[in-house]
Amino acid sequence: MDNRANAGAGSTPSVVVAESDVEWTAIRAQGAGGQNVNKVSSAIHLRFDVRASSLPDAVKERLLASSDQRITAAGIVIIKAQQFRTQEQNRADALARLQEIVDAASHVPRVRRPTKPTKGSQRRRVDAKVIRGKIKAARGRVTD
Repeated sequence: MDNRANAGAGSTPSVVVAESDVEWTAIRAQGAGGQNVNKVSSAIHLRFDVRASSLPDAVKERLLASSDQRITAAGIVIIKAQQFRTQEQNRADALARLQEIVDAASHVPRVRRPTKPTKGSQRRRVDAKVIRGKIKAARGRVTD
């Protein structure tokens, strides 16, 4: 069983998605399930407009810049949850998956400061190359 609904249970999200920003649609689930699938709309189609949301601007920019296939060119996150048999569980699963996307976008990457290799590491690298070259040179034909 997939534990996406419980993902991040131990950590506190830095930016919480407001449920008023989310648009829910109940649809019929696909796949096996007998008559229940044909008569119950238990799957959830979640739509979240990033540009119109109450998220901070920096998080919005990182969300829109991400290459996640669930985000359309218009800036709308679309998630379809149909793993569970009840609409409430699928709704919680979809909201948890949306929160994961927002949490990933709210993480500010550290700025990389380029460094130069030390003299010692350069010397060790060249010495290792020389030793390796001597080993390879010794593999040649032996002449008297």
